[in-house]
Amino acid sequence: MKKNKKQFDALQQEQNTLDVSDLKVKKAKKPITSKSLVLISSFLLLFGSVFVLFYFNPYFEQIHLDRLNSLGGKPLILFGLSLLAINILMLFYMFMLYLRYKEIDSVSDKALLKTTVIVPAYNEGKLVYKTLKSLTESNFPKEKLQIIAIDDGSQDDTWNWMKKAKLELGDRIAIYQQPENKGKRHALYRGFKLASGEVFITVDSDSVVKTDTLRNMVSPFVKDKTCGAVAGNVRVLNRKTGLIPQMLEVSFAFSFEFIRSAQSVLGSVFCTPGALSAYRKEAVMNCLPAWINQTFMGQVSTIGEDRAMTNMILKQGYKVFFQRNAYVFTNTPVNFSHLHKMFTRWERSNVRETIAMSKFAFSNFRKGAKTPTRILLLYYWSRLLLAIPLLLLMIFSVIMYPILFLNGIFIGILAFSSIQAIFYARKRSVMESFWAYPYSIFYAFTLFWITPYAILTAGRGGWLTRELPKPKVKI
Repeated sequence: MKKNKKQFDALQQEQNTLDVSDLKVKKAKKPITSKSLVLISSFLLLFGSVFVLFYFNPYFEQIHLDRLNSLGGKPLILFGLSLLAINILMLFYMFMLYLRYKEIDSVSDKALLKTTVIVPAYNEGKLVYKTLKSLTESNFPKEKLQIIAIDDGSQDDTWNWMKKAKLELGDRIAIYQQPENKGKRHALYRGFKLASGEVFITVDSDSVVKTDTLRNMVSPFVKDKTCGAVAGNVRVLNRKTGLIPQMLEVSFAFSFEFIRSAQSVLGSVFCTPGALSAYRKEAVMNCLPAWINQTFMGQVSTIGEDRAMTNMILKQGYKVFFQRNAYVFTNTPVNFSHLHKMFTRWERSNVRETIAMSKFAFSNFRKGAKTPTRILLLYYWSRLLLAIPLLLLMIFSVIMYPILFLNGIFIGILAFSSIQAIFYARKRSVMESFWAYPYSIFYAFTLFWITPYAILTAGRGGWLTRELPKPKVKI
């Protein structure tokens, strides 16, 4: 474990001098100052909103009375209170599920199933080399592990780094090169066809795993025959390279360790992440033709391959679990351009696959209780259906009641972010937990449009960030 920790510390230290996106990050002299300013400014805004709430209370009460006396005021207030109640109830329900969660313990070497790890790569440079090295250092029986890396027509030196890994690691890995860039789905498809394992694990080529990650991912398939897929626990590798990765680390913790833990209790994790996922071979082969030929609104699907695979496996009656003890450290965007494009791609996939899941979730798709899974799906639907109306309401509120609106936003952020911060503080670090607050402010004022925009453009494909150049690293 000490060796493993040193490995990740070294990787994160390297991220301080090498940016894997389009920014060149060198030893910065300002991170401490700039980060401190961001945190201080965030708390001034949030606690200032509490002061404003009391100071302008008569003004706010008058607005409330005016609304009550207006034609649509009462229905609007009732709608808002109902929406708040639903969200609080859902959060409480998820919390109760979370308390019941327990990861599946690792099985013995003898019990482990033969496993194939597939690493699709595109313009990742040296990172793919680090990914492959971390996989071969896993405490997984060598005779039961097959590692396949596929270069998806990269335009940089990714293939050279894969050849370097092959030269050093020998028969531990097999490398292949697509004749042209066809997309991640096609690279995975080729890997699935070449795989000989009973379990397939997919790992992004900008990610590294802990030594026990692979065995923890495979163990659920041994202990539960109804397990069709497993989602890994994603953390941020490059969190020291900028404000955005630092904030995403806290956001990811809540998204994975809270939300997916709750979903896992129901055997219905909605999405197995591209950074680290595992699938039962039989389940993949049953849906592979439909998956590779998937379309949306008459167009071939080039995004959301992870969510689509999860849906198709759930549809077969299998359960999908989350393994909290299976860590993968992945690189995240360091600038706003990359971030909003990544979120847009995720949200478009969410729209598509929420529709796809609705086509089978209300049927007798598997044995056992299905109502809790349907409740979660309906909640997802409520968020999608209300996204555009709430955006219009927000614009109206900004115009008509700017002080009331902004103050309400900051009060809401203070309340919700405190939940995330407390969660992260208990799990990881008290000091880093404070990043939940600036992230919520950042999202509320710069990324609020993502979901409505994704709904209106759900038919568009494209990776959005694949064409962006990555820095080359000489071997």
